[in-house]
Amino acid sequence: MNHYVPLSDRAKEIILGSLLGDGSLKIHDKYKNARFSFRHSEAQKDYFFWKVKNLKEISSKNCVFWQENNGGFSSNKKIRYQSLALPSLTEIYQLTHKKKKLRISRRWLNKMTALSLAIWWFDDGSLIANGRKGVFCTDGFDEKSVKTLAQYFLVVWKIKTKVAPITRKRRGEQKKYWRLWLYSTEELKKFLRLILPQTPTASALSKVALLYNDQQLQQRWISEIVQLSRFSLSAIMAEYEKKRAKWSRYR
Repeated sequence: MNHYVPLSDRAKEIILGSLLGDGSLKIHDKYKNARFSFRHSEAQKDYFFWKVKNLKEISSKNCVFWQENNGGFSSNKKIRYQSLALPSLTEIYQLTHKKKKLRISRRWLNKMTALSLAIWWFDDGSLIANGRKGVFCTDGFDEKSVKTLAQYFLVVWKIKTKVAPITRKRRGEQKKYWRLWLYSTEELKKFLRLILPQTPTASALSKVALLYNDQQLQQRWISEIVQLSRFSLSAIMAEYEKKRAKWSRYR
């Protein structure tokens, strides 16, 4: 029998943000309480183990599982985390689920913090347009849910986003998915300034590394990353070099 132990604020913040990204909460058959789980590719193992380290209070000794790739986009192995089944996780499940399905609500979103937003971005956010605009991959949510996210950003964080569809081919047919876009570079920078102090690992810096042709603007943004994150200039520049090399292959 599990004794109730409340979650730390940090664990709650990580879980609430991760549920919008790569995390999930489930109450499995024959269990009374929910388990939290997430999965990343081997290439993201530093970020994966950063999460594990910050979730010790809900973890068992055997909470990490290595899985072979099963035909996805990446050839890397996958690493999976699964927590203990706990009443404190069931509380979050009840907040974020309705009829056993994840349901976005302002009641949930209002409990999120800058750390929660950072986890969501590092899970499912991407820089686009040569690193000058951003998008959250919200393919699992309907249009109404994504509009709720956009309104939350505007009201709580004063950040303007846009809800727009994309069409992707899945299982032989074209399907429409709704995504949350940071179309303006200024709005993107406003968001990144918010989450930069929460950057978990050096490899995650690639998701905050805006690229400019103007060297003065570039150096100004790099200086902001140095000031707001806990990482050294050398670590930041190393990620920039990787990013520039990647972008150059697509030109």
